Amino acid sequence: MDGQILETSWQMWAVFGIVIIGVVLYALEKYSIELISLGIIAALLLFFQLFMGESSMQVDARTLLSGFSDPALITVMALLVIGQGIFETGALETPTRKLNSYLDKAPKRTLTLVFITAFVTSMFMNNTPVVVMFIPVLSAMALQLRGNASKFMMPLSFICILAGMTTLIGSSTNILVAGALARSTDATVAFFDPAFPGLILAAIGAIYIVLTSKWLLPNRGPAPGTQSVSGRQYIAPIRITETHPLNGAKPIAGLFRDLRMMTVRSIQRGDKQLFPPFETALKQDDILTVAATRKALTGLLSAYPEYLKGMLSTPGFKQEDGTDRMVISEAVIAPGSQMIGKTIEQAGFQREHGCLVLGIQRRSRMMRDRMLKIHLQAGDVLLLFGYVPQIEAMRDHHDILLLDWATQDLPDIRKANIARIIFAGVILLAATGILPIVHAAFTGAALMIATKCLNVRQAIRSLDRKVFMLIGAAFAMGIALEATGGAGYVAGQVVNVLQGYGPQVLLAGLFLLVALMTNLLSNNATALLFAPIAISVSSQTGIDPKILILTVLFAANCSFATPIAYQTNLLVMGPGHYKFIDYVRFGVPLILIIWVSYIVLLPFVFNIG
Repeated sequence: MDGQILETSWQMWAVFGIVIIGVVLYALEKYSIELISLGIIAALLLFFQLFMGESSMQVDARTLLSGFSDPALITVMALLVIGQGIFETGALETPTRKLNSYLDKAPKRTLTLVFITAFVTSMFMNNTPVVVMFIPVLSAMALQLRGNASKFMMPLSFICILAGMTTLIGSSTNILVAGALARSTDATVAFFDPAFPGLILAAIGAIYIVLTSKWLLPNRGPAPGTQSVSGRQYIAPIRITETHPLNGAKPIAGLFRDLRMMTVRSIQRGDKQLFPPFETALKQDDILTVAATRKALTGLLSAYPEYLKGMLSTPGFKQEDGTDRMVISEAVIAPGSQMIGKTIEQAGFQREHGCLVLGIQRRSRMMRDRMLKIHLQAGDVLLLFGYVPQIEAMRDHHDILLLDWATQDLPDIRKANIARIIFAGVILLAATGILPIVHAAFTGAALMIATKCLNVRQAIRSLDRKVFMLIGAAFAMGIALEATGGAGYVAGQVVNVLQGYGPQVLLAGLFLLVALMTNLLSNNATALLFAPIAISVSSQTGIDPKILILTVLFAANCSFATPIAYQTNLLVMGPGHYKFIDYVRFGVPLILIIWVSYIVLLPFVFNIG
């Protein structure tokens, strides 16, 4: 075996050189991931064409580029589309908002439920959109508990990463290594194969997070002067209709619990105007005048389907065919505008532009009148709600100045139940084996578009080109290493050094090596590079290749020590106000704990000692 291990060729070392250069460039982040990936693929294509034409190690272009059509990559892309559909419809908004409503009564229990919800959701879908959805929830909770988001954001990312270890679709990494095993052997990784060891490791990791986050995470708020202007108050009307979720709502201590993020300034009931503290329940046809931030007003449209439907059915609001995105934006009344001195209704704003004015803000003072009675002045800011064509048409209007940077998409929660059904169907079909995972995921993505949970533009936007190019390049590097004997050489060296100490130590060494690389490179690329190496180790030692692949799977998911190791770490870096060293301080001990725990579990889970 030693002769086999030491057998080398200049072609193998050349491929090693290309791979190492690629890894270094990825880690340095001096160039874009897409450009580096293109360069790696081009270098490998040219190398095999120019120098390996007559060699037995020759690999043609079709094989090198096969990663772009691999079922594992197609599955990852399809799951990204499904996750985007969940996000665009706000399918998780209602459950998380309900959890948030219990925060005052039981803050610790509510926080626990939020993290459990994030964990369970991340078990069955890509965890990046899950983190995106829960960041504002935990930010609001931190504000309400008078704490700093820095105590919650990194735990959110790590909990979702740990959840990704537990099922085949919990992380794109799992799908990729399972695909590598299926291509090279007769073995397969079933949907719940990672579940038993994964849940144990996740439980151990969660205990570490709970016990140490108070001490190891910084108590860091936003830098002075960096607070967003989104805290400015708008005056806005809310009309209570028969089906409105606030119809019949009773005040508690003079306030309405469902509107606690707003200040209700008055209630117009027929000819009467009621002022706080309020003592009567809300009734149909009441008109509330509230002072609220843009975030709070947007939250109403993102949480209550009946409220959104009521806005869309307002007379004069232009209806679209359902393919255009709904957005929130802002516009400023221009100096010399013909709207100055008129109310919104007198200016014909809704009739002329086909969108709704949700609120009005006057920077000089807080207004107390009903919004529809306020006479517009130059510099007033209007909060607008409508479809993209109507909002964009305002760019050429001389009376108002549209603030393009303030435009953001609004979830269409009317489709939330459809998105939930599609998502649950994909999980059920894949978990029971009724359909292969690639078939279930691709069908689910198609249904998301067909049912208008998201449009084609949004679906294409969800297909992260960085992930696509990185996975394609990693496939090419893995194929090249296999063809030139590089994977076997690395495996042989690992076996040669560690085999004498037993399979448990061998797996420990492989785990630690992969865990180190995943924090310098990325979990997907690391998994694809080490999957063929793990299979070669199996052929040289007789260890079940499935055990080695699962070792790579768990180790590649240990993306805790750097912000660049995984997308969710980068997502929480800003809201949590973290520095690079914060990830090292909190993440490295977690990796070591997971590593030791996995090695201890080996005899019990896989009968390896």
